[in-house]
Amino acid sequence: MTHRIGPLALAAFLALPVATACASASAATSTSAPSHGNPVRGSTTQTVAAPETAPHIPKPTGKLPVGMTSLYLKDSSRPDPWVPSVKARELMVSLWYPAAKAGGARAAYMTVKESELTLKEAGVSGVPGDLLSKTRIDAVKDAEPAAKRRLPLVILSPGFTKPRYSLTGLAEDLASRGYAVAVIGHTYENVATSFPDGRVAECAACEVPHDPAFWAKVGQVRAVDVTFVLDSLLARYPKLIDRSKIVMGGHSVGGASSVPALLKDSRLRAGMNIDGTVDVTVPSGGLAKPFLLLGTEARHSPGKDASWDKTWTNLTGWKRWFVVTDTAHASFTDISVLSEQLGIDDDADLPATRSLEITRRIVAAFYDLHLRGKPQPLLNDPASRYPEVKSVG
Repeated sequence: MTHRIGPLALAAFLALPVATACASASAATSTSAPSHGNPVRGSTTQTVAAPETAPHIPKPTGKLPVGMTSLYLKDSSRPDPWVPSVKARELMVSLWYPAAKAGGARAAYMTVKESELTLKEAGVSGVPGDLLSKTRIDAVKDAEPAAKRRLPLVILSPGFTKPRYSLTGLAEDLASRGYAVAVIGHTYENVATSFPDGRVAECAACEVPHDPAFWAKVGQVRAVDVTFVLDSLLARYPKLIDRSKIVMGGHSVGGASSVPALLKDSRLRAGMNIDGTVDVTVPSGGLAKPFLLLGTEARHSPGKDASWDKTWTNLTGWKRWFVVTDTAHASFTDISVLSEQLGIDDDADLPATRSLEITRRIVAAFYDLHLRGKPQPLLNDPASRYPEVKSVG
């Protein structure tokens, strides 16, 4: 079974790979391929025209300036699950938050080395190796936090093989609305993770056979990563984070990992899955925490992905299931926006800026409702504002 994120040029350029054959526990009964990615490793070379200007992420829509800092975290209690010879799990995390003031040096989208390895792994030529590192974002590097009171925290997890930077557009927007947002880079599950001492970890998990057991392991590994990151953040920033208002979300397998994370960690009050096949399913006893399913109409309408049908049945608390017409798997991330700027087809008919607007607005409404108690009519009738959004339940 084959899953396709977008044309090879898009996949190669942005390292959001065209998927090869991959299996899922739900795939056998699903009418569409699972939403996982598996990189094409060295299969071809693509020549891409260098853009005249650096790509950029649309400005966040909230009222607050945004800061971002990169964190190195080391969990000495466990070896790395993908490279057991590494005796501690090392993670890089991007922490976004409202800044005390606007202005200052902008944070980098990714490191130069990450950009070089991403393009090399994908077999791209014709562009500078540092191109992706020059993507312009709004956040100020290491800005002073504005918080005079503790902030609700959103933990985000990206798709398999995808860098944490692919959720920058969503993270910045939430931070501009008054949230702290931690986006986790799951080491050895993406093409390149740069550590502060100059080491770079590549995708060891890409070499593992991608059977149902593999995808279940990815979900469980990420659930443990989330708990560790949460412990670390609460210890490091006790005055920044409101420990009673913490939620989880993500894209693709990162979104699907919300299920095992919510089941494992009682501190997580709500979860969100954006277009990811769920390999660690909700138990028959149910999951009572609020949950949002947001996906492509083609892949995640009822009957298209059996894991979503089963998840929906076993969610016993507040829940919504929305699909967006004319979108592709990458439409909910930065990738679609960057592709549009570079003139690369991403398989989506909906303009990328529109899909990012919809994603930002619906996600913010979900968290505003459940962390701030603010009524959100949009979640009851999204089509009144966004006709592209269909409410499944």
